[in-house]
Amino acid sequence: MGKRLSGSTFDLINTALLLLIAVLTLFPLYYVLCVSFTSSEQYLKGGLLLFPRDFTVEHYQYLFSTPMFPRAIRVSAFLAVFGTALGLAVTAALAYALSRKRLLGRKTLLILILFTTLFQPGMIPNYLLVRELGLINSTWSLILPMVSSGWNIFLMKSFYDSIPESLEEAAVIDGSNDLHIWWRIVLPLSLPALATFGLFFAVAYWNVFFNAILYINDFTKWPLQVVLRQILIDSNTSAGGGAMQEAGQVVSPQSRKMAAVIIATVPIMLVYPFLQRHFAKGVMVGSVKG
Repeated sequence: MGKRLSGSTFDLINTALLLLIAVLTLFPLYYVLCVSFTSSEQYLKGGLLLFPRDFTVEHYQYLFSTPMFPRAIRVSAFLAVFGTALGLAVTAALAYALSRKRLLGRKTLLILILFTTLFQPGMIPNYLLVRELGLINSTWSLILPMVSSGWNIFLMKSFYDSIPESLEEAAVIDGSNDLHIWWRIVLPLSLPALATFGLFFAVAYWNVFFNAILYINDFTKWPLQVVLRQILIDSNTSAGGGAMQEAGQVVSPQSRKMAAVIIATVPIMLVYPFLQRHFAKGVMVGSVKG
């Protein structure tokens, strides 16, 4: 009886603590959401917003009425979709090849990839490489440098190492080649790993910022995060952090900032539920072999 009571007490305290952490984590995002749907007049009155006051979508309408913001969303969406697909293809194909012991030069390739994880070239060599490849002001400069990493390749390779070789041997007996085995047998078994890496790639490409600052000088090719930064700078510069007048109406730059943050955050949050059933298994990639 004593053990049951102690177990129940622990579960109660643990649940209460986790709920408190969840509230503290989600409240800032909820507050940003409330401000983004609150009219400027109500927001400038001050006070803590627990619910939107004088509900409005004028801040979202303003952002989508500007030519820069929708264009930046299209750029970020292209990076997230195409970059994720290319990253998964490169990582999965290379990791599968390296997991096959019969690959010529396998050990040398593994050492070279391991070298890249231990010694990073740094910002200046990366910039010089991108410039010499003629990728400055090109969308490819935001895709190719992030297309994969040694860490991802090693994790994916560990996952492929856990697949029984008997499956491939049976496929070879049936007349399948390496490409057919990878496409028809190995990839379907890799859905948890692909879902996990896909989410990581999508988040990285959607949130690309520093590379865009370095490599993209043309504002028409800026991704969403760079445009969001520019909106924050322009709002603070034009209004000094306070209210400003537009067409005879009082406008709160802070409300527009919040709306921009929500637009930049929600798409990735909506992707996660579709990958959730694979994510729990995928995070264990490379941790257990057997």
